[in-house]
Amino acid sequence: MTESPAGALERLAEATDASFPHLFAARERTEDALRDRRQKLSELEIDQDASVVLMGSWGRRELTGESDDDWLVILNGEERTDPRPGLDAVRGVVGDGERKPGAEGVFGVYAYSRHLAERIGLDQDDNKNLTRRMLLVLESVPAVGDDAYRKARAAVLDGYLDVSVRDFRPPRFLLNDTVRYWRTICVDFVGKERERGGEGWGLRNAKLRTSRKLLFASGLLPILECHKYTAAGMRTFLEAQLAAPPTDRVADAFLRHGAIDAGARALEAYDRFIGLLHHPPSRRSLKELSREEADESTVFAEARRIGGELEGSLLSLLFETDELRALVREFGIF
Repeated sequence: MTESPAGALERLAEATDASFPHLFAARERTEDALRDRRQKLSELEIDQDASVVLMGSWGRRELTGESDDDWLVILNGEERTDPRPGLDAVRGVVGDGERKPGAEGVFGVYAYSRHLAERIGLDQDDNKNLTRRMLLVLESVPAVGDDAYRKARAAVLDGYLDVSVRDFRPPRFLLNDTVRYWRTICVDFVGKERERGGEGWGLRNAKLRTSRKLLFASGLLPILECHKYTAAGMRTFLEAQLAAPPTDRVADAFLRHGAIDAGARALEAYDRFIGLLHHPPSRRSLKELSREEADESTVFAEARRIGGELEGSLLSLLFETDELRALVREFGIF
């Protein structure tokens, strides 16, 4: 049976002098808020093949005081005209209608699992479909409809693992799409800056340096670890990994490869970033910051310093541990 990475953040803290108070507090906030959302959503009419899925900081278990409510109603089966729950009913519950999903139309809608699983890499696999699929895999949690949620994630994983997967080699289809998603985030950052005239640049830049980078690492590392398994065993391993919060997956990788000090540095830096986001004046400062003002901002300087520490520790894990260095060399570029 594959060992779950759940609890790896606690194990990393126990193995070092590190502490992660902001991350642990965020997990408690997330669990408290999830209990409330689940109770309210359970009162709605819900089809058996439907699940209300929370993503973003909810899925990462990193809820802060001003986190967005990013959610989808994911449906299995065929498209239909009147699925339950209705979107308006969900909007009335999630966040009590106070916090809106992102402006790009990725969230707050219906998404069919077959579209996520069957359109990988095709013309219809636009940024919205790619984002919904990767966040379902990397940072999601069901609020209601657990069985439908598991079936949807299984369908997506099957969409990756049923194609030319070889024993004891990372699954290239999933690896390449995960890298594609990270690069799409980076390209979209500039596109959104142009489209919005720089609005929200500071907060989005800080997240790109930290939470987006950690999310990518939390997918990349388990995929590389698949080299230890037969093709038949990869599904079980990945399901166990992806069921844990991203910070547990990353902490687990540092522990597996004996890079404990680097792991402590990485997660302590990230912990400080979560504390920054939960501090209303700091978050507001980042949100209102323009590119032109960045060099004068002490808050942005701290976010940039945190991002550098996180990236340096992740690069140490990938390029200074023998096993991962060899894997990245063989599979990470070409």
